[in-house]
Amino acid sequence: MSISAGDVKKLRDMTGAGMMDAKKALSENDGDFDKAVKYLREKGLADSKKRADKDANQGTIGDYIHYQQDRAVSGVLVELACETDFVAKSDEFKNVAKQVAMHIAALKPEFLNIEDIPTDRINEEKDIIKKQSENEGKPQDVISKIVEGKVSSFYKDYVLNEQTFCNPEFYEGQVGTMIDELSGRIGEKIYIQHFAKIELARVNE
Repeated sequence: MSISAGDVKKLRDMTGAGMMDAKKALSENDGDFDKAVKYLREKGLADSKKRADKDANQGTIGDYIHYQQDRAVSGVLVELACETDFVAKSDEFKNVAKQVAMHIAALKPEFLNIEDIPTDRINEEKDIIKKQSENEGKPQDVISKIVEGKVSSFYKDYVLNEQTFCNPEFYEGQVGTMIDELSGRIGEKIYIQHFAKIELARVNE
């Protein structure tokens, strides 16, 4: 079944679980919140202190600049948030921020989370997919499944936390899962706060 971004956020607020863990819990339990909470607790992923309610007012800025002769100079800034200055200054934390910045430069996501996508943009994508399917003569009972599948692919292409990390030698899996695992390993609330892409055109000298 399709799990909405709102449902994922609600479960995260209830349990303090990471985004990808909450999404998986709902998917595994057909959207049943009580069962999803139990699932997370059994997996040790629901924090009794509700980590999600803690302040994550520390962090670091990961940066990456891509320079190639005769092309525009592109740069990325990404803010990775955590709870303590100790973690923010650790080599592992700063390296993850750097790796995420490099990923953004390579895959060029447009949004941080699914819920950040404007409703109009989603509806526009759905309309385009539906019309394409109709023009191809697809049966109406199949079109809804095609739309759902392609919208899911759209998320994986344009939403940072849904994208597969670009460097499998560093991490195999989605960006959001990587951050959730880092949070669980360190024991602090950690998440990507913001990111910005910058492109500067080169002027011929």
